[in-house]
Amino acid sequence: MAGVNVSPASLLELIAEIAEIPINAGVFKKDCADLTRRVCLLTHLVEEIRDSNPVDSAAASSSENDWWSDLVVGLQAAKRLLSSATRFQARDSSDGAVKRISFQLQCITWRLEKALSNLPYDLYDISDEVGEQVELARSQLRRAMQRYGSLNSNKFLNGLSEPMERDAFSNVKIKAEEEKLEGISETVPFGEEKKQLRKSSSISLAFYLSKDADTDRLDKMVTKNTDESKKSDKLTIPVDFLCPVSLELMKDPVIVATGQTYERAYIQRWIDCGNLTCPKTQQKLENFTLTPNYVLRSLISRWCAEHNIEQPAGYINGRSRNRGDMSVIKALVHKLSSRSVEERRNAVSEIRSLSKRSTDNRILIAEAGAIPVLVNLLTSEDVATQENAITCVLNLSIYDNNKELIMFAGAVTSIVQVLRAGTMEARENAAATLFSLSLADENKIIIGGSGAIPALVDLLENGTPRGKKDAATALFNLCIYQGNKGRAVRAGIVPALVKMLSDSSSHRMVDEALTILSVLASNLDAKAAIVKANTLPALIGILQTGQARNRENAAAILLSLCKRDTEKLVSIGRLGAVVPLMDLSNNGTERGKRKATSLLELLRKACQ
Repeated sequence: MAGVNVSPASLLELIAEIAEIPINAGVFKKDCADLTRRVCLLTHLVEEIRDSNPVDSAAASSSENDWWSDLVVGLQAAKRLLSSATRFQARDSSDGAVKRISFQLQCITWRLEKALSNLPYDLYDISDEVGEQVELARSQLRRAMQRYGSLNSNKFLNGLSEPMERDAFSNVKIKAEEEKLEGISETVPFGEEKKQLRKSSSISLAFYLSKDADTDRLDKMVTKNTDESKKSDKLTIPVDFLCPVSLELMKDPVIVATGQTYERAYIQRWIDCGNLTCPKTQQKLENFTLTPNYVLRSLISRWCAEHNIEQPAGYINGRSRNRGDMSVIKALVHKLSSRSVEERRNAVSEIRSLSKRSTDNRILIAEAGAIPVLVNLLTSEDVATQENAITCVLNLSIYDNNKELIMFAGAVTSIVQVLRAGTMEARENAAATLFSLSLADENKIIIGGSGAIPALVDLLENGTPRGKKDAATALFNLCIYQGNKGRAVRAGIVPALVKMLSDSSSHRMVDEALTILSVLASNLDAKAAIVKANTLPALIGILQTGQARNRENAAAILLSLCKRDTEKLVSIGRLGAVVPLMDLSNNGTERGKRKATSLLELLRKACQ
């Protein structure tokens, strides 16, 4: 396997080369910058691997070598892509070229996330701080995968091996590149999926450009395209009806200063990102006026009607309905500030319903200025108003761009107040909101320092089953950040989690409890608290009778507790850990096998 033979020193040179690739302005500017940043996060990991001696490198299985090979291949592909994508100019491109870059981004993101998820920590002396950086990179890669959409992993493997030639996006090779993308599944045994790949490419690209992770919307789009596959094969959408950026049928076409037409949402986002040129012609925009293209809109509407095709969501009788929706939403937002308690209550209830329905509504509600007003209503003395307001904020936070607006409005303090003193439904939704906001890594620090963790621990102990799960999910995500682990321990999270391991009324929470404990176990204060709570017998019991995932986490926790501690190793040996560990090393998950094997080796050395 070629990747296995690449040394850490060589990989560090590759990462340095990637970091030096200039990121030029263009359609893929942000994605290239994000990919470079995520790659640079791996520098310290590779340095520690270079400086450490594997625990037992000779015993490393092929699956343990696979992660390194995946990492090498992913980084090599990232360098090729960044070198090509930074030279990408829209005026020299075709739809196939744009699809190709988008597809390569998906492949590389998938490969890097796969490599990091299989990282065998037990083989290397990796510090807690570096481990956190790895988890940070993994979480960012997972979110990127959600934005890009999902494709069959075999397609990823084939797409990742495609070369990125210097002139891959020139006009001379446009047709060949499109054929290569569309025929990628010809060499593998899933030809029936080729058509779906061809149709989902534009969906994935539009999805990623909109930075939208709403899976319901994506599933609906993919299902719709699949159901109409036969009709679409025979019917070609006129090129002039497709937005040059999103490659989708336009619903609100607008003309920019250069005379080119784009879908309003995509060209507006292009301008909002600081771009001063026309995406298609690369000419400088003399102004940023967006003029509705009523003629084209009418033609698209007529074409859809003639071919019995459902009109884009923005149309009602050939006219955009987003404008009407915005008028309704603005009126509701205005009522949120009414002096009448009943009028405020009714308005926030309607906004709650709208925010639940679709991503488009979440965007429009935020654009109407609702977020700061909703944050103010979180402290309302009216119970129904507060419940609806926190649910609105939760729904709006699902759209990634709204997270920043919610944080900017100073919502965390009010959300924590609801978490502490609201009704049970409001507290549950407050916990879910904190989880949603904490998906942005920079928010973990802010939320952790706001007093949210003690309130979440209280809900974990005293909430309803749903409330406990919401609290556990939020706490897990917050504790990925090292600084929050100590806060969680001081808030009493360890006794609450340990109680869940043996409390029959909380048997459904064992998985969550073990997962959080496995994250906390790298913290010294957490280790002491786990041992003090007399957790070892419960962990051994789970090793003996638990489900595969729980046995894996139990072994991971025991390994963290017992590493470099002979007394605890002897203790778990006396408690009967050896037999279930031997079984796990043979029959467990890949991670479970690694943890069990490492523990058995430590036990053997302790006995000697």
